[in-house]
Amino acid sequence: MDTMTKPCIGHTHLKVADLERSVAFWRDVMGMDLVQRYGDQAAFLSWGGYHHHIGLNTWHSAGGTPPDEHHTGLFHVALLYPTRHALAVAANRVADAGVDIYGHADHGVSIALYFDDPDGNGIEIYWDKPRDHWPWQDDGSLKMGNARFDLSAFLAEAS
Repeated sequence: MDTMTKPCIGHTHLKVADLERSVAFWRDVMGMDLVQRYGDQAAFLSWGGYHHHIGLNTWHSAGGTPPDEHHTGLFHVALLYPTRHALAVAANRVADAGVDIYGHADHGVSIALYFDDPDGNGIEIYWDKPRDHWPWQDDGSLKMGNARFDLSAFLAEAS
């Protein structure tokens, strides 16, 4: 894809029930920096000095509850880590915070872990394998999968 002429996803903005709880999660568990607040109704967080990767607000959701599992909405936001080791470090921070990592998979093209934020928004953290290691089918299309891997061994890679 020509990134100079095609759009890419730049940030995610989430409706949350409790701004302080959500800021604490994205800052302390996900390792982001709080960049800006709009009083007690919105906050913007990022990694590496960017203006924001995640926006949080309570404009229409203060005190609200997560949507029912069978309703439409965000399935998950996917956060790409630059290295396998960086992903293992992030996954350990999530596990150490007591967050339930309810899924993990080797998709052939990536290694991914799945959990929810305090408002029930799905989060995928992942690392893309080098493209020359991606599995391809005979017709030239990707052969992605959903294979399990040893989560404990993966988390041990962080040290």
